[in-house]
Amino acid sequence: MNWVVENASFVADSALAHLQLSIPPIILSFVLSVPLGWVANRFRPVRGVLLTIAGLLYAIPSLPLLIVLPLVIGTGLRSPINVVIGLTLYGMALMVRSTADALAAVEPDVTQSATAVGFSPWGRFWRVEFPLAGPVLLAGMRVVVVSTVSLVTVGGVLGVNGLGLLFTDGLQRAIIPEIVAGIVLVVVMALVLDALLVLLGRALMPWSRATAIPSRRAARKALVTA
Repeated sequence: MNWVVENASFVADSALAHLQLSIPPIILSFVLSVPLGWVANRFRPVRGVLLTIAGLLYAIPSLPLLIVLPLVIGTGLRSPINVVIGLTLYGMALMVRSTADALAAVEPDVTQSATAVGFSPWGRFWRVEFPLAGPVLLAGMRVVVVSTVSLVTVGGVLGVNGLGLLFTDGLQRAIIPEIVAGIVLVVVMALVLDALLVLLGRALMPWSRATAIPSRRAARKALVTA
């Protein structure tokens, strides 16, 4: 505890850098995964290919990926850009499948009803299918948030600023409180971001609170309010 107090500024800077590295991949993975998930759901012949490629991305070990990426994109080994791109790929590996599954879960009679009342394909997606898929998308994003906050620590092995540095520095100098502080802060940051995401989801999708309502009733209600 004394070590944390005496090095509060270092810990705070590391936590801030960790947060700055975590947010962009979370947002980018969602933005990039939605169109890919839509394609996977809309065009069945390519669904298997896209989901397989996305799954393979998550099978790539994180440390080798962060070492190879600078050679591919021409950045320095310790550049934060490597971490952002690498973690965006991992986030997409999770979210592409979540998006495809979420859109596939929208009942056909709901989309047919939307078409019957005059929704264009574009309007039907944004005003009916996407909102109804929201709860499943939110569940996928919660996994991405926790995974991303955890994986950012790998950057510490390469010297990228973040809470991962507390692990490597603590191990090298045998400072147990430094390692414990890093673990606790990573867990707290993941829990806080997850809680904020849940609150955001409740604010944007008030209908998702009625999860006990049979899905068909919830779908019809969202269609009426769209």
